[in-house]
Amino acid sequence: MKTRLQTSLGQQLVLTPQLQQAIKLLQMSTTELELEIAQAVESNPLLDWSDSSDEGAGVDKDASSDDAGADNDAPPDNAESSGDDWAPAELDWSSGGSGGSFDDDDDNGSAAERVAETETLADHLLWQLHLTHLSNRDRSIGAALIDSLEDDGYLREPLSAIAEALLPAIHAGEDEILTVLHQIQRFDPVGVAARSLGECLQLQLDVLPVDTPCLALARQVAAGPLEQLPRSGVTGLAQQLKQPLAEVETAVALLRSLDPRPGTQIAPLAQDTYVVPDVVVWRQNGIWRAALAAHAGPKLVIHRGYEQMIRRCGDADAGYLRGQLQEARWLLKGLQARGETLLRVVRSLIQQQAGFLEFGEQALRPLTLREIAGELGLHESTVSRAIARKHVRTPRGTLPLRAFFASGIDTEGGGEASSTAIQAMIRRLIDDENPRKPLSDAKLADLLKTSGIPVARRTVAKYREAMNISASHERVRIV
Repeated sequence: MKTRLQTSLGQQLVLTPQLQQAIKLLQMSTTELELEIAQAVESNPLLDWSDSSDEGAGVDKDASSDDAGADNDAPPDNAESSGDDWAPAELDWSSGGSGGSFDDDDDNGSAAERVAETETLADHLLWQLHLTHLSNRDRSIGAALIDSLEDDGYLREPLSAIAEALLPAIHAGEDEILTVLHQIQRFDPVGVAARSLGECLQLQLDVLPVDTPCLALARQVAAGPLEQLPRSGVTGLAQQLKQPLAEVETAVALLRSLDPRPGTQIAPLAQDTYVVPDVVVWRQNGIWRAALAAHAGPKLVIHRGYEQMIRRCGDADAGYLRGQLQEARWLLKGLQARGETLLRVVRSLIQQQAGFLEFGEQALRPLTLREIAGELGLHESTVSRAIARKHVRTPRGTLPLRAFFASGIDTEGGGEASSTAIQAMIRRLIDDENPRKPLSDAKLADLLKTSGIPVARRTVAKYREAMNISASHERVRIV
């Protein structure tokens, strides 16, 4: 064998530090963004919070007040005004302006101080994740899984969505993600990161002493006929399993002693949970408008004193300050790009879903990430990151941006109806049904077909179960 030099041509995608930072900022929620910026200000002397005197820069306040007086549907007080309905908002990050904030909040504290200090479930799990002996790759996968957990501790996102969220940094298959998930399911609280109630209960059963009465039978119930318990009762369950009634009662009592929502042990589900909207949507003169919420644009400036000091410092200090200045400029540019991309996506969404804003869920048309990405000339993953954990304040309430997307079903009239609209129609039919004779899934399918929406009975059953509506024979018993 001999060593030799060989040249070859090839193409490879390389993510520059600027692009990596832009991707990271884009997929952050408002709260996460404020924390990220607060940490950047603390670590980079070339970054500073802007003075309150800079707020409102770049906005024609007289014109804004005239518009508000001309229409009752004036922009909300916490929206950043924009002179053009659909043009990108002017975000003057370099001068510290936020594009014209109507926010009247006098809280001048740091962004970190405005975030609750209570430990969240994600914080608790991430702390345990960093104590494990997993590789950096597995820890990144674990962090993505933890980030996808609901407040009650369940993982309701499919593994394929987790794999997509990891791109382009990590290309992981579902089997690899599942292996890391099993590691997280061993964390405290027991039962966390389960994908169903049965799996959650089985995880808790696994840590009980082996001599626990009826432990094996409880595992059998959790793995299979658990969902049939409300309908058949303990007696019917004992007949189905062909087990003594007393033992089945003991097994069911054991299952009922477990926690069906383990995530609330760390962060109890509060009744007054608040969501900070990233974008505000309102209607003015019959046109739907959108603007970044005032809190969505933390006000940063370049520290001019340190910037001018570069010319007077020695080589070592000047080199350090130049590096920090470059990082500060990258951050400001990334924040501006984040705001502009978010606004482009939201404005495209409200154009596509104006009927939804006007009339509600029944007017929600089918819409996919690919359609929005094609219209804006963006990649689907960019749109996915732009809407991730983002909320919009509308006249219909504060909604997650993913609520504007829905799959579709072809109608007999040649159009499409979204799955969300069909679910709304099913709910309305069930609300109007005769309590003594509830509508079966087959009857619901027939009624939808008469409305021009041909759906199968099993599709109706799937939508009904997704809305947590019982079957017809159970609704009779409830009444």
